[in-house]
Amino acid sequence: MSAFDTYDLYNILFLDIETVPGFAEFEELSEEMQELWGIKCRSILRRPADEEISYDEMAELFRDRAGIYAEFAKIVCISVGFLTRQPGSDEPLLRLKSFSNHLESSILDDFSEVLAKHFNNPDKFALCGHNIREFDIPYICRRMMINQQALPKMIDIAGKKPWETKHLLDTMEMWKFGDIKNYTSLRLLTAVFEIPSPKDDIDGSDVAGVYWEERDLDRIATYCEKDVLATVQLFLRMKRLPLLRNDQIVVVR
Repeated sequence: MSAFDTYDLYNILFLDIETVPGFAEFEELSEEMQELWGIKCRSILRRPADEEISYDEMAELFRDRAGIYAEFAKIVCISVGFLTRQPGSDEPLLRLKSFSNHLESSILDDFSEVLAKHFNNPDKFALCGHNIREFDIPYICRRMMINQQALPKMIDIAGKKPWETKHLLDTMEMWKFGDIKNYTSLRLLTAVFEIPSPKDDIDGSDVAGVYWEERDLDRIATYCEKDVLATVQLFLRMKRLPLLRNDQIVVVR
């Protein structure tokens, strides 16, 4: 049985996260964390050990790149979506909901509660996202550990064998078909499958600015929900099922 058919479509929680640097400016980091970021910068820039990296370079890289490293950043939004059966109809209904907060631990608590109450059995339920195995799930786990929060059963995967994490459905991995060197963005796949693009306002590179300069969590949540919707539509395309219409999509506030 393929990954597309292992789980009931109505037992899958689709998700996406948005992350930002942990501080608005590099200078707000402690001296030790600045030093450690400098070491990370050397790796990012592939600089030799004897070549100096300037303070300004480190500061610029922090603004542009720190958000993708869980040790130097935080989660500001987790959006989820799940399909339900509409009463009296065979057509599915997608419910979207976002957890966004300036307090990261609150977001993680809310997400954990959803998993505990509704998606607590990896033999029955699945989590799905684009690049979820390499980014979203490890990031959530690391930030929960930093916040000293217990890992829900669905994502307590450290040391697990591949067959023990089959409940993590990754649309990017599905698209690889075993091609380990290939990275394909969600935006490209939505274009290939003729799915309306989620990138009609901001994209991932804008999130940090929208957060630290505008403090606009609602805008970030809306963008995150669109990525979840795009992932759902992509998953449906991969299963050769019809795309959802606008009247089949509900945002829960």
